[in-house]
Amino acid sequence: MIQPRIYPRNLKNVTQVLPVSCVPPVMGDANSNDVDHSSLEPTFQSIVSRKDKLFKIIVVGNPMVGKSSFIFRYVHGRFNARFKPTIGVDFALKKIERENNEIVRLQIWDIAGQERFGSLTRVYYRDAAACIIMFDVSEAQSFYDVAKWKQDVDKKVLLKDGNPVPCMLLGNKIDLSTRCIQDEEIKIFSKEHSFIGWTTMSVKENVNVDLPMIFLVEKLMADINNSRSPFPEDFTDSDGNIRLPEEDRTSRLPCC
Repeated sequence: MIQPRIYPRNLKNVTQVLPVSCVPPVMGDANSNDVDHSSLEPTFQSIVSRKDKLFKIIVVGNPMVGKSSFIFRYVHGRFNARFKPTIGVDFALKKIERENNEIVRLQIWDIAGQERFGSLTRVYYRDAAACIIMFDVSEAQSFYDVAKWKQDVDKKVLLKDGNPVPCMLLGNKIDLSTRCIQDEEIKIFSKEHSFIGWTTMSVKENVNVDLPMIFLVEKLMADINNSRSPFPEDFTDSDGNIRLPEEDRTSRLPCC
């Protein structure tokens, strides 16, 4: 059953910009400091004002877990079942209007899951503010490989203060009857590997797609504003499962 969409009070409006698809050229060795990273960045900076908040979000995981479909659903509100495996990296931009005319832009990097692209991940991860690791709840190997992806991200990119990039864990395809990875296993794994939160979803049925992104934006904004609120506890259950704070949840449930 699809749950009603619920948004926190400070999220006024959401608009979308068409994604840019490309395989960026790599100048030099991807593992060295001599790489010309400017050639890898989409030209989004030209439309970002000084007051806007811009966050680079990387989305990783095994092939065919639904990364591209998730991004397309989140950005455009539609499901596309005809995506082919990503080659290299694709980009999308999400614009979020918050209260007080505050603009948040998410630069979302859809990184290929094929093992052969592993040598380029250091370049693609550069300057990431957060990471989403996805798996398929009906395909056990994609879940077991999450540990490899988390290790790869932790090893190759850090925040400016030297801390690990915050990672969120998403399990897709709960609409399938062949589900083999259950919540209890995800909960334990998420805690053991220091994810900031986790949840399951169905991109196809549009179940729980927006909620984790609301959570992630709130986390990023709290971090840059040095918020003293007990985040992410306000947005997660005791087991790390992502939810909305009670005050936002109850205020937005339909009255009739």
